[in-house]
Amino acid sequence: MTIKKRDILDKLAEEVDKVQGGGHVESVSKVKKTILETEEDDAETSVMGALLAENPIKIPQVGDVLEGKVIDITSNSLLLDLGCFGTGIVLGKEIKDGLAIGKVKQGDVVSATLTDIENEDGYMELSIREASYERAWDDLESKRDVMGVVLTKVLDANKGGLMVEVNGIMGFVPVSQLSSEHYPRVEDGDKNKILELLKKLIGKEMQVRILDADRESEKLIVSERAASSEKEKEVISQLQAGDIIEGEISGVVDFGAFVKFLPTSRQGSTRDSDKLEGLVHISELAWQLIDDPRTIVKTGDVVKAKIIGIDDTRISLSMKALAKDPWSEIAEKYKVGDVVQGKIDKINPFGAFVYLDKDIHGLAHVSEFQEVYPGKKMDEILHGGETYPWKILSIEPKDHRMGLMLVKEEK
Repeated sequence: MTIKKRDILDKLAEEVDKVQGGGHVESVSKVKKTILETEEDDAETSVMGALLAENPIKIPQVGDVLEGKVIDITSNSLLLDLGCFGTGIVLGKEIKDGLAIGKVKQGDVVSATLTDIENEDGYMELSIREASYERAWDDLESKRDVMGVVLTKVLDANKGGLMVEVNGIMGFVPVSQLSSEHYPRVEDGDKNKILELLKKLIGKEMQVRILDADRESEKLIVSERAASSEKEKEVISQLQAGDIIEGEISGVVDFGAFVKFLPTSRQGSTRDSDKLEGLVHISELAWQLIDDPRTIVKTGDVVKAKIIGIDDTRISLSMKALAKDPWSEIAEKYKVGDVVQGKIDKINPFGAFVYLDKDIHGLAHVSEFQEVYPGKKMDEILHGGETYPWKILSIEPKDHRMGLMLVKEEK
């Protein structure tokens, strides 16, 4: 208390004595004492206020995640020392779903979510399950943002892909996101056969990268292909267009054939995971026109191919690039104006594709046909698989094109 304030109190006492003849000095002293004590309490309150201002205490709210030290463990409860907030309790199912009893011991510090400020026994009630769930999503979102790779196990399969579990959260690997090692190669695209192959992966562990982690909708999409792409990129960087590879046909589909091969840096390895995979597009299988790649190659065939393109982890191959281009010597066999026999391969709305031999084909355009048979449709006169006489109208070796016109046979 300051000297000035004490002087004021003394002056007040004197004035009261004058008025009341000094008969109430004791009362005035009591007033003085009360004021002094109030001043001291105010000073203490002021100090406490300053301390609180410097070190504010946040009162926990339902939903907050708190840390506590385990002080007691029973078969159906867990007591936590929450420090200045008192004692918290985790009950029954909340323990088993979030943290196995056998994995925690007295003295351990665990995180738990506040579900009730004070239950009927006076404890703050907590859930380890909810805290564990939130931590799991925090970790998934973090790994998604930094493009981290995690290890997971395949739990189940359906026709669209695989069910996996990461951090206790169910996730999904679409078929399109499987690595080349696990991608189901089914030639006829039968979904039941695809499912059979996918089910063989149940129980397997695989490394995946998180593509989408949406906590609100509980959607977790992961990719095995993306996780393996970094390793593949490193190996693929050693390849270049023009390299010749030898490998095995790993699958045949409508648009081409897949070839698995060992890059030079991994020659001698017997592990399938060390192989790279490239695609020979249907147009690169052979020089002739191809409707079905299965007529050219089949799964298990050993072939050689030339690398004609590399895009990220996609390797484009060509088998026909290693075969002699039959059009390079076409001038020795055919000339414009020649009339030759040719078999119709197929008829389209714009004309008929005709093979003069196994490699050389030409197009008889519908407009040329109309000159020979005005008002008629091609499929009324011509039939696939049949041989007819054709006049060569043009030859373009560089573009592998030949123009033909049907020669009307005299009856």
